[in-house]
Amino acid sequence: MERRREKILKEFMSSNTSLTSKYLSQVLEVSSRTVRDDIKELNQLLSDYSTHIQSTRGVGYELIIANNEHFRQFLTNQRIESSTQLPNSSDERINYILNQLLLTEDYLKIDDLADEIHVSKSTLQYDLKTMRSILKRYSLDIKSLPNYGMKIVGEELNRRFAISEYTFNRTERSPDSLWLDQLSTIIHSDKETLMTVWDVLISELDKYNVSLSDIAINNLFVHIAIAYKRIVNGHHIELIPQDLKDIELQNEYTVALSIVREIEKIWGVTFPSIEIAYVTIHLLGTKMINNLNLTDKHVEEIMDTQMLELTEKMLHSIDSKFNLDIKNDKELIVGLCLHLKPAINRYKYGMNIRNPMLEDIKSNYPLAFETGLVASLVLEDELSMSIDEDEVAYLALHIGAAIERKKVQNKSFRCYIVCASGVGSAQLIKYRIESEFRSKIEVVGVSEYYKINTIPFETIDFIISSVPIKEVVPVPVIEVSAILGSRDISKIDHFVHSNEQVISNYIPKEHVFINESFTQKEDVIQFLSERVSERDDLPDNYVDLVYEREAVASTAYGNLVAIPHPISPQATKTSLTICTLKKPIIWDERKVQFVCLLNVKKNSQENIQGMYETLGRIVNDPDLVQQLVASQTYEDFISAIIYGAS
Repeated sequence: MERRREKILKEFMSSNTSLTSKYLSQVLEVSSRTVRDDIKELNQLLSDYSTHIQSTRGVGYELIIANNEHFRQFLTNQRIESSTQLPNSSDERINYILNQLLLTEDYLKIDDLADEIHVSKSTLQYDLKTMRSILKRYSLDIKSLPNYGMKIVGEELNRRFAISEYTFNRTERSPDSLWLDQLSTIIHSDKETLMTVWDVLISELDKYNVSLSDIAINNLFVHIAIAYKRIVNGHHIELIPQDLKDIELQNEYTVALSIVREIEKIWGVTFPSIEIAYVTIHLLGTKMINNLNLTDKHVEEIMDTQMLELTEKMLHSIDSKFNLDIKNDKELIVGLCLHLKPAINRYKYGMNIRNPMLEDIKSNYPLAFETGLVASLVLEDELSMSIDEDEVAYLALHIGAAIERKKVQNKSFRCYIVCASGVGSAQLIKYRIESEFRSKIEVVGVSEYYKINTIPFETIDFIISSVPIKEVVPVPVIEVSAILGSRDISKIDHFVHSNEQVISNYIPKEHVFINESFTQKEDVIQFLSERVSERDDLPDNYVDLVYEREAVASTAYGNLVAIPHPISPQATKTSLTICTLKKPIIWDERKVQFVCLLNVKKNSQENIQGMYETLGRIVNDPDLVQQLVASQTYEDFISAIIYGAS
């Protein structure tokens, strides 16, 4: 399947709403007509697999899958073709060339690479700037020699880390997924042998009662395979002798030794002792302790004093900035303490760990990610180590869970669902409500319209109905469509938060700037900073503080949205200052057309989780972003935020 059509299909698969041709054209950098032509071609490909892309006037396109098994077969049939196509975008070129460089010791000529992927030499030279920046994270560089070409130089261990990150697509959690095919091709070992290695790895971990997450096992498996390839090619890691001695004293070294000895029998190679130490580092960096009973006695036994002190400092910093009241959450304290020990081991030995959930965490849980960022800065100050986004996202998972637990402690709303088309449709609405609102709404029951008088009104707060209710009932009624859309969800969300500070209070009219003509990220930040400074007493170095946050992790979240802000609260009042752009601009390699400068009040005691949830909803709703960008008045803009895309 042609790469652009594959991207279109992935957009549909990752969205739970309809997608407009305008949105797809902006994401793919092609015209709406090209999108329509691609969708026609896709429908021809999908026609034999009980799947099609349906167009609804005024709404957009939606992927309709009548038979999941048939559709999965289609995806399986497309895998090999999808993985062998030449790159079409800058990101793909960079990944393609990085793979070429990382997997060879020879010099590669830029002219040959340009001919191979059908781009100009000047285009590749521009891409090389980004590649050097990426490799710098691994203390690697690109060496160029006239008449020879270029090659990667640096420590062997760092090269291996980079290979594991950029050569494989490891978002799947089973050894028979796409990355197994890629791994087999690259290390020149058949899939059957790799499966045997996988089985041995699982068996050895079970034998020693070592519990790893699926992601951690995948990482360890890939790194062992890379070690095999590099050993066969005569390349080895180097560690300081004292570091090696320290590693051999660890209990995990016994497990690593057993794993390696069994794998040596399969591949017929001998792993040097340094390679066993390398596997030990993986186990040190990813081990887990499960099935804990959170009694005071267990807490005292489990928690390392240093880890406890670090955790307390992290949570104190988070609470002082966000007022979440989670610093006494026992489960959070234990979770962070257990996480920090192996995390520090990873950094001690220069071990990278990829977080395949990074982008989802950033976009779906923006508040949790920001708290993770604050926690990481405490670690950097205390331990003099640099924490990357992947680790920030892992910290955010722990903190986000505590935030959700805190919500459960608050009173949830109770509702009944009424649907004219039967209980079956009402159940669909029920499941969607439970998925979207979790602990905020408890669905007490469902009912057909004609049974409305049997509803126990005294036990509920409101009704969600897919049919107009003409009778006078003693609780509020929220009317929705039989198939809940984003506008319906927004209406319900608005009701739930009606007793909290509404989002519009954070966005006064003088804070919204529509259809601006900026073309640079820096100009937008400067403009919005000046506008908010006119209405708030901000520090003189405010813009520098915004860029300090950008340097830690980009605030461009995808879906044309960027939310720049300082790391710590600087304002005298919480507010959002927003700018929409006539045309998208490039913001740290992402396209952005909606920019929201976020400011939180210093030492605030207000509950702003609802505001963060609204920002998260914007990031994840392409149709809503399109409506916000298309808004011509402040009133239309605010209406779209409150009620969602129509």
